[in-house]
Amino acid sequence: MEIREVIEQREAETLSPNACLSMNSRGRRQPCRSCTIRTVFQHDRDRILHSKSFRRLKYKTQVFLSPEGDHYRTRLTHTLEVSQVARTVARALGLNEDLTEAVALGHDLGHTPFGHAGERILNELVSGGFHHVKQSLRVVDILEKDGRGLNLTYEVRDGIRKHSKGRGGLLTPGPDSSASTLEGQVVRLADIIAYVSHDLDDAIRGGVIAAGDVPREISRVVGLKHSRRIDCMVRDLIGESLQGEVLRIRLSAEMDEAIRALRSWLFEHVYRIDCVQDDFAKASHLLRELFLYFMDNEDSFLRHGGRRLEDDSLEVSVADFIAGMTDRFALSLYNQIFLPQPWKVV
Repeated sequence: MEIREVIEQREAETLSPNACLSMNSRGRRQPCRSCTIRTVFQHDRDRILHSKSFRRLKYKTQVFLSPEGDHYRTRLTHTLEVSQVARTVARALGLNEDLTEAVALGHDLGHTPFGHAGERILNELVSGGFHHVKQSLRVVDILEKDGRGLNLTYEVRDGIRKHSKGRGGLLTPGPDSSASTLEGQVVRLADIIAYVSHDLDDAIRGGVIAAGDVPREISRVVGLKHSRRIDCMVRDLIGESLQGEVLRIRLSAEMDEAIRALRSWLFEHVYRIDCVQDDFAKASHLLRELFLYFMDNEDSFLRHGGRRLEDDSLEVSVADFIAGMTDRFALSLYNQIFLPQPWKVV
């Protein structure tokens, strides 16, 4: 018996009846030989972890643009915190931890430089709009590995596609908004649990707000400090999900309301304040200029590292290129193209 088969058998014997077993995966878009050691979800996790787009998350903004301090979150550290929260919940509920981890690590691969400001400007410029969730799927299906994609399983792709909440409900029932696996649903909540707490933590560290500014009715439910907030939200999620005869991923009504209230409060007092928005307005201008320049100069686009895949329009290719940039690469490229360069003697 192969090691993979031993692991699959162990899953069947130990995980919850509601868990998604590796052996029951709906498979990949292109069939491929199974690994003798890893399950399909372990294999997906490793494919994501070793991808170029995952490594680039290190230099993509989470909330604050190019912070000078070493302790502010980036898109990469956000992803790792989501993974940690999601795995803790999955283990407590007897769900498939490998599937949960793969979805968590891949959920933001399509995010733009400069956070949601980059997403908004590409949404304005690209015909048919732009959203980081669709771009994350495009990354794993097509763009990685020189156009071959990562060929992930249906369950991981489904979890990535349905992780985003926007300003809507935390868990909205229905096949179009809720992941088909409980593991994917866990990641959706782990994402917001992680970011409302660590974005608040970063805002306090940066002096944008003080801990005491958070309304008392919110902090009473979720806690005052980062570790306490994570603990309260995770405990609530686990405890509520275990209520009843059927395992359902959910929060208590009080916690659901508090998290949504905290998210709304962050939009008003952190995400949309002048000192944050001023830099993002500059970043939006930078990305707009790069996009328009490359649309008019395909040779320059290709010379600076852009790539045209078969059947893709120039617009799609330029959007892929810009969405994949890190903050620092976009800044450097803008400087190189639009600003005077020191004259060099040849």
